[in-house]
Amino acid sequence: MSLTDRILNRRSIRHYKKKEIPEEVLNQIFEAGRNAPSAANMQPIHFIILKNNEVKKKLSSIFSRFLKDAPVVIVGCANVKAILTGKWAVVDTTIAMQNMAIAAWALGVGSCWIGSFNENKVKKTLNIPDNWKVVALITLGYPAEQPKQRKKKPLEKMFSYNSF
Repeated sequence: MSLTDRILNRRSIRHYKKKEIPEEVLNQIFEAGRNAPSAANMQPIHFIILKNNEVKKKLSSIFSRFLKDAPVVIVGCANVKAILTGKWAVVDTTIAMQNMAIAAWALGVGSCWIGSFNENKVKKTLNIPDNWKVVALITLGYPAEQPKQRKKKPLEKMFSYNSF
């Protein structure tokens, strides 16, 4: 399957098999994030990898019930106070997280973006410093479901040439 086919067939997975993700697979996913482009290659990014069930359960009780059942959760943080590139840190973190979601799918690992959360509670729970912003969380695991393609807008509703 081509990379484009993998991207077009990727789905958000919220139900996972009770199966650990091998470290070598996780490391490939992490490398995809680590090698993402960033403004001036400053990499104002930090990822917290959650595997501890108690920590996942605590976060799950705050905002997303399926978080506790994912074998791995990645918390993407951006150093918004970074010198020169802090204003791009959120974008840099988002690019790296999308790289990881695509790499995971290519390796047979499902993922789901979580963008709705109480940032202050996440920061307090995970001891994240004030100058760092929690951009999003991504759950990872082997899919226990096969969601169907959701309806998307036609190309002409989302793209135009030379002007809006």
